[in-house]
Amino acid sequence: MKGSFRQSMAWLHTWSGLIVGWVLFAIFVTGTASYYRPDISRWMRPEFTRVEPVEAAALGAATEHAVAYLGQHAAKARTWFVGLPQPDKPVLDLFWRTRPGERPGHVLLDPRTGTESTVRDTQGGDFLYRFHFELHMPPLWGRWVVGLCAMIMLVALISGIVTHKRIFADFFTFRRDKAPRRSWLDAHNVTGVLALPFHVMITYTGIVTLATFYMPWGVNTAYKGNAQTFFTEANWITTPRPPAKQAAALAPLGPIVERAVAARPEPLERLTIVNPGDANATVVAVFEEPHGLSHEHPQIAFDGVSGEILEIRDGGLKPAAKTFTVMTGLHEAHFAGTLLRLVFFLCGVMGCAMVATGVVLWSLARLPKPGERPFFGLRLVQALNVGSIAGLPAAIACFFIANRLLPVGLAGREDWEIRVFFGAWIVAALVPLVRPQRRAWCEGLAAVSVLCVAVVAADILTIPDHPLRLGGSDPLFVWFDGAMLLLAGLFAVAARKILRYEAPKRAAKPAAVPASPARQPARRPEPTHA
Repeated sequence: MKGSFRQSMAWLHTWSGLIVGWVLFAIFVTGTASYYRPDISRWMRPEFTRVEPVEAAALGAATEHAVAYLGQHAAKARTWFVGLPQPDKPVLDLFWRTRPGERPGHVLLDPRTGTESTVRDTQGGDFLYRFHFELHMPPLWGRWVVGLCAMIMLVALISGIVTHKRIFADFFTFRRDKAPRRSWLDAHNVTGVLALPFHVMITYTGIVTLATFYMPWGVNTAYKGNAQTFFTEANWITTPRPPAKQAAALAPLGPIVERAVAARPEPLERLTIVNPGDANATVVAVFEEPHGLSHEHPQIAFDGVSGEILEIRDGGLKPAAKTFTVMTGLHEAHFAGTLLRLVFFLCGVMGCAMVATGVVLWSLARLPKPGERPFFGLRLVQALNVGSIAGLPAAIACFFIANRLLPVGLAGREDWEIRVFFGAWIVAALVPLVRPQRRAWCEGLAAVSVLCVAVVAADILTIPDHPLRLGGSDPLFVWFDGAMLLLAGLFAVAARKILRYEAPKRAAKPAAVPASPARQPARRPEPTHA
């Protein structure tokens, strides 16, 4: 870094943004979509719209079905997780892990009969949510990569603020008819400055939510590696009990569920059954978080054998833990209503645009002069730009199409949906390497537009009770299809603009006109020398 402090910050902003720009774009896109994760999951499981919600009085009987299934199929697991039926997901969601290294068990049950549910096998919006902070990598590696990119993003934001002399003027400046570099720079400035508080908040809180993962040394030193004691003292979890290694039958969970539901106004979200079949079995009832910024779940722990209440965790977090939960709540926006969630979503869209325009600017600033050939690095960056900015939306659209077109009973169906996602993304990233730059942009954006329309077509054709066919069913389908058509229109307009773009012609410089004798400046007399 050379020159003044501002020039050094400009250099840092340019290169830090480019190095992780494509990963940040994927993080922003999937994170922005995750604000509507429950809606995406419900759209990807249309069978839920035909299932009657489970009444609170029937939760006890549903839980007994879950325990019976787990006792038969997961008897060796140390912990059972039972997600109880919710209005947007009216099934029992069972999860267990037998031993490290083995694939965890996961199944959905009909809460009324206890049989395996017939809904299609899919990760739904959870895939985009987990991709947002794990990139579909092993959790250890994925979270480290995302955390490193988030830290570099924070550096890029701060250096960008220092670099801009006219940060407030840039808020109102967008010259769309100027040279491409000028227009892209204005778009980068507007999207960056308009939602700047959101960008700083979402980046910082994203790092903080995994702070104990990135910096575990303090907890490991103070608690000698016993993280459960740390979480217990912070009031995040109930006090764990070690197994007594004495067999004992699990108490009926119906009465436990009834007592838990009567004790709290919040809906009961899930049960965690630790050490099932042991004399020290514990049943922890976890409730939905109360409305507010803090992301904390009230919990009641019951003795799994006697059914007596062992502990109640109802707030009372320590200041540091409370600060952490507020940061998590800000990042995930669970507190947001319909309008505020839309504001978060639009700010996330501006974050996507800010990152996209930033990586495009790098290549525009290094375009070769007439007669020169582009160097390999520039050609690679240009291809990666198309593969990321157009390729990722195309992959998500293919993910949605696969959800509708793959056979419902296909073995490993959720894995096939993910394979389609990555397969489409790989194709979209490789094609720009062999196509002219401008043509690659047109084809990539046009392909996204067509795929978004294909999502709507597949939805209407494969869902018998789609509102546009029968006028009934869940209005979610109409809203989702409307959003996809809006995206199709935006990408189509972008493709058309690039196809018809003509660089503004520079006005020819007027020829120099010699000054008339009357207007010629008087010559200065030459100095005389003696």
